Amino acid sequence: MSRVTPQIVIMAKAPVAGAVKTRLIPALGAEGAALLARQMLAATVATAKDAGLGVPELCVSPDSGDVAWNGLMPDGVVVTDQVDGDLGERMSAAAKRVIGGGNPVLLIGTDCPDLTVTRIHDMARRLADHDAVIHPAADGGYVLLGLRRFDPWLFADIKWSGADVAEVTCSRILALGWSLHAGKMLRDIDEPGDLSALGAFV
Repeated sequence: MSRVTPQIVIMAKAPVAGAVKTRLIPALGAEGAALLARQMLAATVATAKDAGLGVPELCVSPDSGDVAWNGLMPDGVVVTDQVDGDLGERMSAAAKRVIGGGNPVLLIGTDCPDLTVTRIHDMARRLADHDAVIHPAADGGYVLLGLRRFDPWLFADIKWSGADVAEVTCSRILALGWSLHAGKMLRDIDEPGDLSALGAFV
């Protein structure tokens, strides 16, 4: 397979108090949860830039012109707006656009301190020899999905809060006849019990 550099796309939600990290509000309060979300967004952008795979893309919700982003938009990224719809529809649109433009894609979120530059490099390297790569998350989702090929089925009719998102995604990739590399299971920061894993962000 060709060694085209993959495009990192960070799927990001504006870190507005009461609208982000709501499961952490009992532990941190609404403002504290939003502050953590801002810190994690900044740390993820820094990691993506340090990976040296070109200029990262920040794909945002709400739209980049919304007041929710005032003073919060980081430098050194390409900013795009997420489409309407559930998380699957938003990721599907981003992946289709990037892959249709001739680049593999690495879709990541902003919630995983374990997604280091080294791990991003490893997944980019493995994506040169596989159709898809994934880092599952301990909660059943995934923290990174890399694709060289696109099929909307990978994102359709999935319960995104469920415990089998990564399992279903991997099963569909294999059902398509694509080659897949699954990396180490990593941990998102979503629940109060996850806060002990924050060392890389704070």
